[in-house]
Formats: sequence, structure tokens, C-alpha cells
Amino acid sequence: MPVVSKCNPFGRRAGRSWIALQSEITPFRHPGSNTVRFSLFQCQYPSMQDDLFGDTATQPEATTAPQGDPVSFINLNPNKVQPAPSVEGWRDLAQQLPAQLRFGVSTWSYPGWDGLVWDGDYAPATLSKNGLEAYHRHPLLRTVCVDRTFWRPLTTSQYAAYAGQVDDDFRFVVKCPASITDAQVRSEDGKARKANPNFLDPRLAVEHFVQPTLAGLRAKLGVLVFQLSPLPWNWLGHPASLLERLDGMLAAVRQALPADSAVIVAVEVRDPELLSQGLVDTLKAHGATFCLGLHGKMPPIEEQLPMLRALWPGPLVCRWTLNRIFGAYGYSDAQKKHDPFNAILSEDPHTRAVLARTIRGITGAGQPAYVTVSNDAEGCAPLSIQMLAQAIAA
Repeated sequence: MPVVSKCNPFGRRAGRSWIALQSEITPFRHPGSNTVRFSLFQCQYPSMQDDLFGDTATQPEATTAPQGDPVSFINLNPNKVQPAPSVEGWRDLAQQLPAQLRFGVSTWSYPGWDGLVWDGDYAPATLSKNGLEAYHRHPLLRTVCVDRTFWRPLTTSQYAAYAGQVDDDFRFVVKCPASITDAQVRSEDGKARKANPNFLDPRLAVEHFVQPTLAGLRAKLGVLVFQLSPLPWNWLGHPASLLERLDGMLAAVRQALPADSAVIVAVEVRDPELLSQGLVDTLKAHGATFCLGLHGKMPPIEEQLPMLRALWPGPLVCRWTLNRIFGAYGYSDAQKKHDPFNAILSEDPHTRAVLARTIRGITGAGQPAYVTVSNDAEGCAPLSIQMLAQAIAA
């Protein structure tokens, strides 16, 4: 396998230059025009997920073992989720991984992970509320992305309930609500209705996201992700105005975090034309990083790596959410193909190999790495993580 230099964790060869990588990100000119254009993706969200959580996320209840033959006792409390016995088989592999690396999934309410993560076929609502205690006992799963916050802000007590289900070594990746990071107000089917007056509002970002997240998760908070939804032309056509607003929000976020905080602030985008030096400068000014967004709306991983090179040295935050074979709007098709999410059905060995190489280089230089994977990356997030871990340890 190729050896990656610690000072150059981004390319296949240690000598690969920033210019060579940068040249892979190219705009195009519209025929008959001297104006440089970029492909623009119309934002399309899936319908809002059913609320599996209720008003509060509750901690699992304690179960007292009955008297008598222990073999006859399986699980008297239907709300108590147990890990699959098979997870212990991954402990040796986990110990071969860099200590700075944290793998995790995006959302954990999948009954199809029976035998992979859970010891039975639990209801989605049960897993959503009480599954984290079993989930975090999987040796390869040391973080998780809390996606539900994108649709609705959570309270301090809800975050605290999550924190109560995991040990002190576990860390959370949390997404800022779309009410702050989407430039448009959308209907249930994802269609834009009007401009969002709260887009990148510094006060709301702090009060509705940073403060309750930090107060509830405390030392278990790992990464704050600000995912900018696909932008309309009035923003893409004025990048200076966009970066000025982003600059103001990131300044407020940084001020709201303790001076000695280890929390990583990451910005993810869904418009390729935002991969620019201007974004790099804005992130650097506030100690933030770029989140690799492996999604059909974005270029392949190797075309996003120049952003990390420009920000180097720094951490890796990566969210592998949708296999590119499904295209920019292929979320529903991916869900239909992959359900019940218990097998690799859309294997992407290229992305996996480049990501594994990048992880080895960045963690080898002593930097932390948070990598979360969705079922729609390859069909089953826990299995994708297992293969990534094997590639890194090889």
C-alpha cells in the first residue's frame, strides 16, 4: 500500500503538489459567453423524518436480573437495548487504529443492524431513545453524528440524556439547525418558499445551537458542524457577502466556546463553487476547518482535499453521506435500494481507499479525525466502517 508522508497526507504520492490538486477543481464557461459559470444544484430535501424521539430523549431504564436460571432471561425490559455479541470480535482491530481517530454513523435508529450493532430486532423509536448505550459499546464506534438537530433544535436536557448513555471517552458530532444554515425557508418536501431572514445569524447560532449543545454534552461534545444547504443565485453570485456573514457567525461561535475548548468547528458546503481561497481564509480566521462532504452534490473526495491542504495543519472532519452513483438528488433511490441497511449493496472502493489513506496521513501527523458514515454511502454504515478500519490497519 502507498506510504503517505506526514507532511502531505492528502495526495497519493508524497510529492503531489497543491497546484496539481487545485487544478482538479475547475469551473466551466457557458457556450457563447465569456462569463465563468458553475453548475448549480437546486436544493431538494427528502420529506421530514417521522419523529421517532418524542419530546425528550430518555435514558434506558435499569434492569434487574430475575432469580433462577440465567439462561432463561433474555430481556425483560423492551426499552433496554443490548449490543450484539459479535461486536467484541472487532476489539483487536480497534486497538490497531490511531488513538486520534473516531468513527461513527449518522443516526442510529436502524433495526436492520440486528447482529451487527444490536442483539435483536428493536423498534426504531426504541433505538432512537435508548440505543446509544449499546451503540457506544461497539469498539469501532467512538462518535456519532446527531442528524436530528438539523431539522429541529434540541434542548440542553435532551443533549444531556444522550450524554448519559455513553462513557467519558465518547464524543458527539452535532449539526446546526437548518433554520440557521439554510438561506431559504422550505416546505416539508424541501421546496424553497422564501428567503430565510435568520441565515447565519450569530445570535441564533449561539443561543439555539452552541449553548445548549455545550451545556448538555459538556466534555463529550466533539464537533459542531455548520452544513450550508445549497444556495440560491443571489448568494452564489455574491461570495464576498456570503463570506462576510459566515465570518460574523463563526466569530460569535468561537467567542461562545471556552478558550481552552477542544471542540472542533467545521463548515460543510453543498455548492462546489464555494471551494475557494476565500472560504479557506474565513475558516482560518476563526480556527475552523472544512468538513469533507462526500455527497452526490459535491465533487469526489480527491477534488475536495485541496481545502484541507490549504488549512493544514488541522483536524479531519468527514461526513460520507451519499454514494455518488445516485447523483445529486438520489437520496430516495439510495434509501429504497439499501433498506434494511444490513449489507453493502453500492460498494465504493475508490472513495474508501482515498479516505483511508487520508485518515492515515492526518492522524499520523498527530491530528484528530472524526469520520461519520451514512447507510447510503455503501448500504450499511457499520460494515463500511469495518472495511475502512481494516484498510487503515493493513
